[in-house]
Amino acid sequence: MSTLPRTAVVVAVLVALAGAVIACSPSGSDGAPGQAGGALVGQARPVLRWTPGACVTRDYALTACNGGESRVVALAPDPPRPGDCPVDTDNVLRVGANRTACVRNFLDPHPGMPGGGGGLLRAGDCVRLDGREQACDRPGWYGKVIAITGRVSACPSRTLDTLSDDSRVVCLGPGGQVLERGACVARPSAAATARSAVVRVPCESRQAWARVVAFGTSPGGCPSRSERYLRVEGAFRPVTCLDVLSK
Repeated sequence: MSTLPRTAVVVAVLVALAGAVIACSPSGSDGAPGQAGGALVGQARPVLRWTPGACVTRDYALTACNGGESRVVALAPDPPRPGDCPVDTDNVLRVGANRTACVRNFLDPHPGMPGGGGGLLRAGDCVRLDGREQACDRPGWYGKVIAITGRVSACPSRTLDTLSDDSRVVCLGPGGQVLERGACVARPSAAATARSAVVRVPCESRQAWARVVAFGTSPGGCPSRSERYLRVEGAFRPVTCLDVLSK
């Protein structure tokens, strides 16, 4: 039996190996998120997918990870349930029917940090009267979150007000427009009014009309020194008892 020259054997082995590499190369349609996926020259680039590890631009579009501003840390239902997104999530993006992506920035700022104005609502965040989060360093927020619960009775004892929807109760402490004993308010347009019409003002300002002395569920629970009261429908403490400053 004849034998191949040694050089021919080497060439045959190299050809076999090259064939194996080509056979195992990605087809270009199933690359990893944010990566070229090893596609061969001339083939289509891999499709970017919303999966954990994918990278996102400043405008919240998928991109290769060498140009991203943030990355997907988890996928969750829409809207996310408590615990679906990691606690360090900076933003939640709607990426399809009943699906969201939990995203965290590579660098500062991290709006998902308490008070940052983004990410998941948590203790330390500030909210507007409509329940939407707002950065605490921007004016106009209504209250500061001290807890989020499933029912009003589960709020901490130091709770001063609450905001709620069908799935949660946001317990609010001091700060913003939330009233507390000793706070002053401007004169509202009516005795029975909405919370949005009760405006807290500095007690030393000319707009200060009355000082809060107590809260209750009915006007009959106000102390004797309370000359006026405000009834706010749907509030955690519906009756605010007032001592009028401007006679």
